[in-house]
Amino acid sequence: MTQGLVDINSWTFIAQILNLFIQIYLIKRFLFKPIQEVLKKRQELSDEQLDSARRANAQAEALRMEYEGSMAQARTEAARIISSARTTAREKSDAIIADANAKAAAAKAKAEADIQQERKKAVNELKNEIGGIAVDLAGRVIEREISEDDHRKLIDEFIESVGEAS
Repeated sequence: MTQGLVDINSWTFIAQILNLFIQIYLIKRFLFKPIQEVLKKRQELSDEQLDSARRANAQAEALRMEYEGSMAQARTEAARIISSARTTAREKSDAIIADANAKAAAAKAKAEADIQQERKKAVNELKNEIGGIAVDLAGRVIEREISEDDHRKLIDEFIESVGEAS
């Protein structure tokens, strides 16, 4: 009976080989193909997500560059506006100072002209008053010893000498 354990039956061997091929075919058809399809879909999904991430990264980089460009342009524009404002303020300041200096000079010239006019007016009033006093004084001193024309002549000479002295 020891021979029965090691004995190879050819029909059993053929059936087992056919069974093995059928199992390999079934496993390949119903197990490996779906697994390969799932793996292929996962690979495609992974590739798609990777491409999407690359596109998003490129888009973000483009937006960052655009933002940096906008910021640089904004800084340049702000610097130009500040420079323009400073220039305008300086020009207005210079114009206000020049206007104030012109008004001050005009006021000074008017004041000097008023002073000269008042001085001349005061001198003329003083001459007239002195002339009146001189006439009264001369009239009292001389008491009509000199004629009216002589009085006028003396007064005019006196006024001229006072005018030359001032």
